[in-house]
Amino acid sequence: MQGDSRTVSALYATLYAFHMPAFIIISGYLSRSYEGTPRQIKRLVTGVLVPYLAFQTVYTLFMRWLDDPQREFHYQEPGFALWFLVALFVWRLTTPVWKNLRRPLPVALAIAVGASVTPSIGNDLDLMRIAQFLPFFVLGLQLRPEHFELVQRRAARRLAVPVTACALLLAYWAVPRMSSDWFLREKSAAEMGVPAWVDATMVLAVFGCGLVLTVCFLAWVPRRHMWFTTLGAGTLCAYLLHVYPIKLSRELDWYSLDWVGHPASRVALTVLVAATMTLLCTPPVRKLFRPLMEPDMPWFFRDGRQAGGAGHGRRPKRDRSGR
Repeated sequence: MQGDSRTVSALYATLYAFHMPAFIIISGYLSRSYEGTPRQIKRLVTGVLVPYLAFQTVYTLFMRWLDDPQREFHYQEPGFALWFLVALFVWRLTTPVWKNLRRPLPVALAIAVGASVTPSIGNDLDLMRIAQFLPFFVLGLQLRPEHFELVQRRAARRLAVPVTACALLLAYWAVPRMSSDWFLREKSAAEMGVPAWVDATMVLAVFGCGLVLTVCFLAWVPRRHMWFTTLGAGTLCAYLLHVYPIKLSRELDWYSLDWVGHPASRVALTVLVAATMTLLCTPPVRKLFRPLMEPDMPWFFRDGRQAGGAGHGRRPKRDRSGR
């Protein structure tokens, strides 16, 4: 629907400039306490790794039914939006490393730039995206509550209006001159067909754009409790489930239907999509999919108390030297 409208394409580019960076920065902020304790590892496995394996299986079966009966199970190649779960698993595992560096953000930016000019990075685990989005996660790790309070000030809210307006105008100008693939961060310089120095510059530029627009977005987040506040706990659920109606509409070519191009139809579809995403964030939907997204797996993990108490009350054996 965006291909025949420069305005819609500009809105699309603006949204893609910050929607994943904002999501990833918040993910990093919520990962600040991760230290690799047994309880945290259990939550990481059951809350990120297992959902990835489950939804990758479901996605493969879905695409077999929809498009390709011979589609294989490629767990090393995340389907569609599932790359984020792989990335979150990797980022969170490396959190103790970033917390022990003096200047973690410049290091993360160097990794992002290095990956962007390395064409040998393949599709396995979507490592290109993991590396290029890494700086946003590392930045989130460095944030504190006072940083969010800073962007919530009235001056920041007011400044966010002209900044966002300028971003929309810039996007409108750039749409026919720039590929939106820069915001997806899944291709190297060679794949983008540009010199390495151009790609490295663009990596830093889109990082800056994503950061600025994320600040604008956070400046408008209401402080008080709203009707949609509780929906925030279900954003990952909506993120994982929205894949299927999108793929269904694309594979069945619903976008090319005659009535879709009518302005009234676009408004109606926008309202429908907003209502659907809101529904996917609600507690009943989260409860329905909890076995896939937050499984309880006591049979899979050792009892931390037993593991920690192994040998308790017994004196260690001495070796022959008497130690």
